[in-house]
Amino acid sequence: MKTRLTGGCVVDPAQQLNCAVQDIWFENGRIIAPPSDASPDYDIDISGNIVMAGAIDIHSHIAGGNVNTARLLLPEQHRNFMARNLNHAFSTARWSSTEIGYRYAQMGYTTVVEPAILPVNALDAHLQMADIPIIDTAGLAILGNDDFLLRLLRAKAGQNQINDYVAWTLHATKCLGLKVINAGGANAFKANVRSFDLDDIVPDYGVSSRHILQTLQRAACDIQLPHPVHVHCNNLGIPNNVDTAIATMEAAQGLPMHLAHIQFYGYGNEGSRGFSSAAAKLIDGFNKHRNITMDVGQVLFGQTVTISGDVIAQYSRRHDATPNKWVTWDAECQGSGGVVPYRYQEKSFVNSLQWLIGLELFLLAEDPWRLFFTTDHPNGAPFTRYPQLLRLLMDYDYRLECIAQLHPEAVAMSLLKDLKKEFSLYEIAIMTRTAAAKMLGLTDRGHLKAGAIADIAVYKPQADKEAMFSHADLVFKNGDLVVKNGEVQTRRNGTTQTIQAHFEPQIERDVQAYYDRFYNLSLHNFTVEDVSFQQPDSERFVSHACGKPYESS
Repeated sequence: MKTRLTGGCVVDPAQQLNCAVQDIWFENGRIIAPPSDASPDYDIDISGNIVMAGAIDIHSHIAGGNVNTARLLLPEQHRNFMARNLNHAFSTARWSSTEIGYRYAQMGYTTVVEPAILPVNALDAHLQMADIPIIDTAGLAILGNDDFLLRLLRAKAGQNQINDYVAWTLHATKCLGLKVINAGGANAFKANVRSFDLDDIVPDYGVSSRHILQTLQRAACDIQLPHPVHVHCNNLGIPNNVDTAIATMEAAQGLPMHLAHIQFYGYGNEGSRGFSSAAAKLIDGFNKHRNITMDVGQVLFGQTVTISGDVIAQYSRRHDATPNKWVTWDAECQGSGGVVPYRYQEKSFVNSLQWLIGLELFLLAEDPWRLFFTTDHPNGAPFTRYPQLLRLLMDYDYRLECIAQLHPEAVAMSLLKDLKKEFSLYEIAIMTRTAAAKMLGLTDRGHLKAGAIADIAVYKPQADKEAMFSHADLVFKNGDLVVKNGEVQTRRNGTTQTIQAHFEPQIERDVQAYYDRFYNLSLHNFTVEDVSFQQPDSERFVSHACGKPYESS
């Protein structure tokens, strides 16, 4: 059945279309070229409305052990905490898998990446993602603190064996890419190490954090993963950690690397409080290293919960927990993590400066193709706050109103009030659609070219961009109308995007021998293909090839 959206103002950087009035046709879940000799079966007039591809979130914690632990730790954050006693369905709870899918779809998002899947927990993470309706998902597999890898490095294993291990891990976990969190830090924490820098050595293994990171980055490049190694740097949240971020850029040695939630590394140590904005210094380093991409991890004020595999950072912040309860945990073979609830407050000097630094990074960066829109959900703020962040980026006067509410010492140290740039719809589409798809290697989305999946978001133009992006007028997922007038119309299953990475079979035998020796467990206990989903595996997982992603025209 052919559908035509007529009269919309198309914003599609992949085709260099900036509010161009153009019809969009789709059939059987795919966008098609306008047929010359056919009439549409359905004709939808969207004259005057803004049309974009469905948005893509490259870094949002939506599934896995830490997400579930946060739910258990904070039952008071569930909307139906009391209603459950009245036999109401849990699917109506705040932060349930149902609400995650619905709230993303209402904003026009159609693909979301869970950036931290522990391989031993991949089954659980995929089951959770399968329960999230409407949106497509993907995961990044965590390596860099696992005993097997560190043993290989200690034994000076060849790069080819490391490459096989990385590729096999992606295959076994059905993930799209590779994540490194404070390389070696979680393992060092087990030896009572409480701070861990880029050149510090992991006890018992004799390898540095830098060596772990560079080896895994080389593996990602050798395998030709479209998405660069996704890095959570050392020294998160520490004054003057901007030097760590820049040192990490230099450690990449010109190879592709993505730095996550970079706002948490934009800190200097100037001023009487020993804490200052280093956003300008960070962006200067970013501009010099064209091989680096980053996402911001913007802080917004209000209650949230921080979740991370960086147990050193989480443990160090346990006394800041609001409310006063927290969890850290240790996985014997693969790492550690923690959950610490937190409330960002406008009158706090530190929180005000974090808010300011994130926006400085957005506005100082010169290349929206390399800097991405995130709050590191839920660490900087819940993803449901994205519309407010979009307004902050697109409305200078609104930024000034918000700045007036902040701690005056923080404002005095910031460049933000002098940064008058306002992001255009075209730049927003680059960050949240076209560039995001390109970096992930998802050539079938993020644009409105013929052949793309029919993930389409339609917005009514409004001066208040927070209102505009809070509720899309229409959203199509694979050609199905899933949102109308900002309300979900139907629940459908999404798919999970994975990567095809070649590895030599010997590595699986090596890993099984390791498990036999130390854990007496079969690898089949952890491989994702052994679990039954609501859909057949052939429909649940969509595999993408390794190699270079598409280039925008």
